[in-house]
Amino acid sequence: MFEKKHSVFLSSNLFIRGLWLIGGLFLTAIGLIGIIVPGLPTTIFMILAAACYFKSSQVLYNWVINQKYFGMHVKNYREGKGMPVKAKLISISCMWGFVVFALFFALAQKNFFIHIIIIISAVIGSKMIFNLPNSDPLKK
Repeated sequence: MFEKKHSVFLSSNLFIRGLWLIGGLFLTAIGLIGIIVPGLPTTIFMILAAACYFKSSQVLYNWVINQKYFGMHVKNYREGKGMPVKAKLISISCMWGFVVFALFFALAQKNFFIHIIIIISAVIGSKMIFNLPNSDPLKK
């Protein structure tokens, strides 16, 4: 019924499975809020939710990867297909836009150590996005 790569690997410990489920529900809530709130990403939270559901619920995992708006992106990431180049450019541009805003406006008078953490995090995030394989957005 399900493709092998999309069959979940349920945790054998019910308590641990419950923790994965709670984490997935929390991340799903944040991701769904991200659909409405500008600047809050949706896809990354749904990728993380899918990872949690992979250990806790086949039904919820299937719900995430079959969603109309973000399911294809989550599925492509889980299958190792990466991101379209346009999505990479938008993601990195938005990330650095928020970094610049945080450093020069929102946190302008804050601790220098916090600025270093933000810059290092943005560099690591940019490198991770850049290193993902390029996918063709028209192929499903």
